[in-house]
Amino acid sequence: MYDAVKIKLNNLKNNKFFELLVVAVIIISALEIGAKTFELPDTAISLTSILDAFITIFFLFELTVRFVADEDKKAFFKKGWNIFDTLVVIVSLIPIDNSEMALLARLVRVFRVLRMVSVVPELRILINSLIKALPQLGYVVLLMFIIFYIYAAIGSFLFSEINEFLWGDIAISMLTLFRIMTFEDWTDIQYETMEVYPMSWIFYMSFIFFTAFAFLNMVIGIVVNVMEEEHQAARAEKEPSLSELQQELKEIKAMLLESQKK
Repeated sequence: MYDAVKIKLNNLKNNKFFELLVVAVIIISALEIGAKTFELPDTAISLTSILDAFITIFFLFELTVRFVADEDKKAFFKKGWNIFDTLVVIVSLIPIDNSEMALLARLVRVFRVLRMVSVVPELRILINSLIKALPQLGYVVLLMFIIFYIYAAIGSFLFSEINEFLWGDIAISMLTLFRIMTFEDWTDIQYETMEVYPMSWIFYMSFIFFTAFAFLNMVIGIVVNVMEEEHQAARAEKEPSLSELQQELKEIKAMLLESQKK
């Protein structure tokens, strides 16, 4: 009985229509959360409450289907996305009205939108790539901080008398440099200092080269490299391995030899 139910739920989980239905419910959930930020009439508020209950029940059903259909129940909660989905569903079951956890429940309902990531494999690959790239990106960020610190100290020493609001101390100077790196009216800052130091454009050009161009390309290169590794791992999971193919060929060969003997 259990095996039959498990097979049916597994077929349902792998059904394309069911996957599209899950995505549609997540999109409706996102729209419902956005609608609640507006002032709504009483009828609309009642409708959103009913819709919220339906979405919560549907997510609970979908999570149950995935859990029952999973071959290894112990490994189900070892996967980060399964844990995330379970926490979102559990907190969504908390009654919002007249509860000390009302604010937390409302905030967690916002994270329902992130379930799109756990449902769509391509999005999971993107997020996993970013997470796995963080250790390598850490060294790039450290090097960028050193560059920021050096340029902030130089800027504070040279330009503090020109504009104390932008270059008053090293902390403010780092904020100003971040503004320059993001190209937010950075030319105004440059022209202001060039009136006193005509060659100060070298300071800005070199800083932009190191941060906006060199470091940005380094970050992109690391993320793209890790993303390619994730795509290869995903393809390897779907495609049978060479050893499995060899084993299947041996079994087929053995069956042919037995049939010939008979």
